[in-house]
Amino acid sequence: MILAGAGAAQSPRAANPERPTVATHAYAVAPGYWELEQGFSIRGLHSLREMTSWDLNLKLGLARGWQLGISGPAYGRTGTGTGVGDLGVALKARTDVTSRIAVGVVPGVTLPTGSRRAGLSAGRTLGAVVGVMSADVAPAWHVDLNLGPTGVGAGAPQWFGSAGVSWSRGPAALTTEFFGFTTGGVGPALSGALVAVLITPGERVVVDAGGVWGVTWQTPDQLFLGVTTNLGRIFE
Repeated sequence: MILAGAGAAQSPRAANPERPTVATHAYAVAPGYWELEQGFSIRGLHSLREMTSWDLNLKLGLARGWQLGISGPAYGRTGTGTGVGDLGVALKARTDVTSRIAVGVVPGVTLPTGSRRAGLSAGRTLGAVVGVMSADVAPAWHVDLNLGPTGVGAGAPQWFGSAGVSWSRGPAALTTEFFGFTTGGVGPALSGALVAVLITPGERVVVDAGGVWGVTWQTPDQLFLGVTTNLGRIFE
């Protein structure tokens, strides 16, 4: 998710959150800067007490239009135990189509570093390649579209698609997203709707809170609270 009008022209010091949506946007952290996303969530199919997680995403701007992301649950709790989740590494490449439209591609890999006993690991290395389009369609309105295969390496891939719309006014924003995964080797078909509020108390920080409603019975409901912080320049 990104605030409307932020895009390529925003300050390199401004927080540029991809959370809390399932999808990402087509923009990258400024070259030499790094940014940390973190969030706490509770989720479950029958009760929100079924699983708790603290998720991290550390993003580094490598060059103009290029970003490296390292992500995963730093802590997870399920009915069978606690532990860390699988580690994900993703490279984002983007380009501007116009001053209001950007496209990108995000290849990534997830490594089986998590606790299998606690149900926090897929147990194998998985790949994904997601295409992204982001557009400012009006002064206060922004759209993100994602499409691509995920779960590559475990039989049939799960195709992922999402459409997100956000509205911004001053330091506040409201975002909605509809997402879905097809049936694949790593799991059943999933789909859901997300609604979140984002507040920008300062240029470097964005706070988010919201939830997910699982449309299918296999998709867990979720409540979350998170923060994205631009940590400044790490190299020239």
